[in-house]
Amino acid sequence: MPRLPRGVPVARHRVQEAMRRWGEPDERVEVAALVVTELVTNAVEHTAGRRIRCRLLRTPGRVRICVWNRGRRHVPGLPGPRDPDAHGVRTVAAHAPAGAEGPGPVALPGPDGADEGFALASVAEGGRGLMLVDALAARWGTRTSVSGRLVWADL
Repeated sequence: MPRLPRGVPVARHRVQEAMRRWGEPDERVEVAALVVTELVTNAVEHTAGRRIRCRLLRTPGRVRICVWNRGRRHVPGLPGPRDPDAHGVRTVAAHAPAGAEGPGPVALPGPDGADEGFALASVAEGGRGLMLVDALAARWGTRTSVSGRLVWADL
């Protein structure tokens, strides 16, 4: 699809239609619609290529959403992998290494160490979409090459 804002709802509707044809549950279809909206929006806003490619891959028990774009302008910092020694708590890194995978929901500890979630106002507007992807996807990641970037999310 062309790298234009009008491509976002096109990608969302195509993903919903494909998943409904596959007989996926409504909840998973709607989660996929949110995730693809965020990934395609990021590609539209933060890349310089003329086209974006979106692909769904289905295996038993999993649907993978892949969004590929050629060329890069500014690519926002991505949340980094969870620290396995942090007992499920991770912080958001400024820049994740190429090939990093997002682990799932973001949990930020409160002053007493309890999970209090995060204050939305404390997160820059430009970084909220990837936090949503991180919360909704079972796992996600990115691959960067000289010609562009692939961002994927497993549901």
